[in-house]
Amino acid sequence: MSSELELLEEQREYELVYVLQGSLDDDGVRDFNERLNQVIETQSGSVTTTEIWGRRTLAYPIGKNFEGHYILERFQMPPAGTAELDRLLRFNENVMRYLLIRSGE
Repeated sequence: MSSELELLEEQREYELVYVLQGSLDDDGVRDFNERLNQVIETQSGSVTTTEIWGRRTLAYPIGKNFEGHYILERFQMPPAGTAELDRLLRFNENVMRYLLIRSGE
């Protein structure tokens, strides 16, 4: 019981906004989002909300891409889990940009 309480105390709230390539279809976006949620849960976290903002025109071209799928994730996770999440986002070729911030303070 005390280990569960310690785990809950270590949980921090995060917000993650990421942009996937516009060439992905809805299944590709959904698959990546499920993979991201699995990584969060593997790191003892839990997803609070997921908002898929949809396909939008980028403010400036990234590579040869002019559109991207915008997704917002709110979740709770211990700080140590952010390294694995960062690795997934950094090395996935479908992720063009992302921003992970700690919220709740």
